[in-house]
Amino acid sequence: MAQANSGDTVRINYTGKLTDGTVFDSSEGRDPLEFVIGGNTIIPTLEAACVGMTIGDKATVDVTADNAYGPHQPDAIQTVERAMIPDEVDLTIGAQLQATAPDGQTLVLTIAAVEGDQVTLDGNHPLAGQDLSFDIELVEIVSAAG
Repeated sequence: MAQANSGDTVRINYTGKLTDGTVFDSSEGRDPLEFVIGGNTIIPTLEAACVGMTIGDKATVDVTADNAYGPHQPDAIQTVERAMIPDEVDLTIGAQLQATAPDGQTLVLTIAAVEGDQVTLDGNHPLAGQDLSFDIELVEIVSAAG
């Protein structure tokens, strides 16, 4: 049976969990996740774990925070005046909004706190600082590398 190799396009079913077992994402009820092994479109440790797998193989892949979404960066949290945010923006704790950095890059910010006329925004990925675990199953090798 064919094994998945770097450069192959594959599809996997997955369940992502925090170290306490909390599920943060899953392909259950959706199409399997499709990606090119080595294409750097998903967490590299997860891509590498697929190398050598055959269809139907299952694995659990542990990914440290540094190899996932990085450490939590305190300097990515800032407090701004409410007046700096358009009135129509939902300021519910946990809501996300997009902003444009001076260099033109799009930033996703999470509302962390609202106190009076001050809004605290967190630019960290929601999973920053978290070690992750993925249960994966290779369901298809869509196309082999060239």
